[in-house]
Amino acid sequence: MTCIVGITDGRTVTIGGDSAGSDGWHVAVRSDSKVFQVGPYVMGFTTSYRMGQLLRYSLTIGEPDTWDVDRFMATTFIDAVRECLTAGGYAKNDSGREEGGQFLVGIHGRLYLVDEDYQVGHTVAGYAAVGSGYLVALGSLHSTAQTAERAGLDAHRRAVMALAAAVELTSEVRPPFTVIQAS
Repeated sequence: MTCIVGITDGRTVTIGGDSAGSDGWHVAVRSDSKVFQVGPYVMGFTTSYRMGQLLRYSLTIGEPDTWDVDRFMATTFIDAVRECLTAGGYAKNDSGREEGGQFLVGIHGRLYLVDEDYQVGHTVAGYAAVGSGYLVALGSLHSTAQTAERAGLDAHRRAVMALAAAVELTSEVRPPFTVIQAS
């Protein structure tokens, strides 16, 4: 139903997303963005618009209060996300196993992928993608990673190129694109 891409150079995080909403049978272009900034966090979601609305409008979390941002994200940040999704009626509990959804989040130049089981991933590659168009987008991001500087491609342009590739090669990704950058 979507494609969300993220790129970091260690200082700035760029997250971009498409505008498709899909139920598997029908695709609609929506005006409510899947990419947004909440305080110091830039986020882009897939899985459910409801989850994205809760993250955007109900999540209350301050900046990392420690030099160990990875630890903060895996504990304090995820605890706040779980509480937010549970209070909003979105989190699922199946035989004691709690699930949310997938989204990308950037903070302090770091890019994280939060998975449905609340696992927090931090890629070495400097880019990530989620949603139905993620494989195509990852291919685009990989192919431009080494040549971006020589070709004059900044992170914003690379994100748009990856999203455009996903539109071309998958059925559930649609423009317009929203791209946000945060340091």
